Amino acid sequence: MNKALIAIDRSKSFRVYLTISTDLVQEAAKIHDTTPLASAGLGRVLTAAGLMGIMLKDDDNKLTLHFKGDGPARQILATAYGDGRVKGYISNPYVDLPLNDQGKLDVGGSLGVGDLTVVKDLGLKEPYTGTIALVDGEIADDLTAYFYISEQQNSSVALGVKVERDLSIGAAGGMIIQMLPDAQEGAVDALEKMIGAMPPLTTLISGLSGAFDPEIDRLAEAASADDSGQPAGETLQADAENQEASERLAALLQEIFKDVPEEYQPEILAEREIRWECDCSRERIESALLTIGRRDLTEIIEEDGEAELQCQFCCKKYHFNKDELVEILDRMG
Repeated sequence: MNKALIAIDRSKSFRVYLTISTDLVQEAAKIHDTTPLASAGLGRVLTAAGLMGIMLKDDDNKLTLHFKGDGPARQILATAYGDGRVKGYISNPYVDLPLNDQGKLDVGGSLGVGDLTVVKDLGLKEPYTGTIALVDGEIADDLTAYFYISEQQNSSVALGVKVERDLSIGAAGGMIIQMLPDAQEGAVDALEKMIGAMPPLTTLISGLSGAFDPEIDRLAEAASADDSGQPAGETLQADAENQEASERLAALLQEIFKDVPEEYQPEILAEREIRWECDCSRERIESALLTIGRRDLTEIIEEDGEAELQCQFCCKKYHFNKDELVEILDRMG
């Protein structure tokens, strides 16, 4: 379960968006069968998109982050909705490079020189689009620059994905801090000091592991011992996991800001869920077939007699036999 919180400090100088996205990134890595490097890049972009998605006003508002470069990863794209749904893909899920000079996965090298495009569909006549050149391709600095250049918003973005030796996701998370109008100078100084001394997010998240496990185990045992029916037991287990996720996220917030002066301590305003969900459907894939034109579709029918299309986001395959393709061709008029 992936929780996100929104908090504001006591002086009303800044707002915080924070998430632990380990499950989200693990789901994406499993679907796309990614290398550690691809998991890191895609995971950072998905996490950032999820946080920026909950900034949107309405549940059906949509935001897309598109990182495109001349490196071997080529592009990473993620789409998020205001209700917490997130999906994404990396063009080359098998990208692999040596570690960078800091001994880290070289996400910046995998993207190379390129740009970041952010598209916000707020239900208006035209979507908002902003594009900047990539700063370093490491995702967090690129988004910090985007907020400043395109939205005139002073922000700080931190993102992290820890990939284990067995390729599982050990920890993933993200934080976006945005300054509010009339922010106190002391708040800016306190944040700069905090950010300068802050360990990687994944280190802090990993440090929380096990802190809440006994309570979860106790509730899980109660669920399995419930003879009144499985739904009640499942509900108890879900409630336990939900509570644990909330407590873990609150503990992370507290750990990050533990040395910040009392007047600038953040207080939680709201909590949201961020989840992997692809909204592809057979109807949407049919619509894609309708756009290729009569000539190309006729060629597919005559030469192959069938077609199989795959969703870029969830990798689900859709098969169309000859009769179905002919029916689509007839609909073209």
